[in-house]
Amino acid sequence: PCFFKPVRKGKAMDVPELSLMNINHRYYSIETFFKAASEAGYRNIELWTGSMHLYVDCHEHDSVDKIRDLAARYGIKIVCVCPEQNNPKPWNVAVRGEAGQKRILSYFKNVIDVAVELGAPQILVTSGWAYLDEPAEDAWARSVAMLRSVCDYADSRGIRVALEALQPSESVLVNTAQDVARILADVDRPNLKACIDFGAMEVAGDTIDSYFEVLGDKIVHTHFVDVGGGTTHLAWGDGERDMRADLEALMRHGYTGYASAETCDGRYYRDPSKATTQVIEMYRRVTAEMEAE
Repeated sequence: PCFFKPVRKGKAMDVPELSLMNINHRYYSIETFFKAASEAGYRNIELWTGSMHLYVDCHEHDSVDKIRDLAARYGIKIVCVCPEQNNPKPWNVAVRGEAGQKRILSYFKNVIDVAVELGAPQILVTSGWAYLDEPAEDAWARSVAMLRSVCDYADSRGIRVALEALQPSESVLVNTAQDVARILADVDRPNLKACIDFGAMEVAGDTIDSYFEVLGDKIVHTHFVDVGGGTTHLAWGDGERDMRADLEALMRHGYTGYASAETCDGRYYRDPSKATTQVIEMYRRVTAEMEAE
C-alpha cells in the first residue's frame, strides 16, 4: 500500500498522507487525471474546480456524477475542493459592491454544495485581493464580511473552510502566518481554519514551525510543494526544500491533515503524470527511510 504508519523505535508515526491536485492536468481530461493518480498510487485528491474539469459559477455548477463515479472507480477519496478565486478570476472574496458580493456568495455556496455532493469535508479559500489604489483595510473589511457569510453557509452544510495565505504578487491582504491568524480572529467562525501553502510560506519568510507557533491546531491542510529558483509550486525534487524535514516538522506538531501536492508550473503541463509520479516516489523513499530508523 502507498500509505502506512512507519514505525520508529517501536512506535507508530503519523505521517501525513499525500493528496494530489488536478491543477497540473489542465490540458488533459479529468478521466486522465484520475487514471494517472491511481496508477501512481495516490488514494486522495484535492479537486481544483478548473472549468475544463468541473465548471462552477455563481448560477450553477456541472453535475458531479462523473467525478463521483471516477472517484469510486479508481478508489480515490476527495479530501478538499479548491475553487478558482484569485485575480484575474472573477471570484474575489474581497469584491467591491453589492451586486458583486451577491455573486461571490452565490459562487461559494455552489462550491460548498459541490463539496457536500462529493463527500469532501472542506473547501479552500483565500482572503481575496485588494485594488492597489485603495486602502488595503477597506478590502480587508470586505473580505472579513464575505468570509463570515461563506463560513456560515458552510457550517449549515457541515463543511470546514481552510484559508491559505497568498504571495504579495497575488494579494496584499494575507501573506504571512500572522496575517492568517489575524483574519481568522476577525472572521471569528469556528469552522474557519488555516492551510499552509509552502510557496506562500517561503516567500513570506515563514516556516512550518512559525506557522504552528502562531496558529497551532487551527492548521488543518497543507499545499505541499517544493520551492526553488524563484518558483514556488514545483514537484518535489525540482526545488531546494527537504521533504523529510518538512514531514518531520508537521509530525512534530501533531498535524493530522493531508499533504496536498499542488504542483503547478508550465514546465509540467505537457507531461503532468511524470511530476505526479516523481512526487509520490520521493514520498515513498523518504517515509521508508524514516521507517528504517
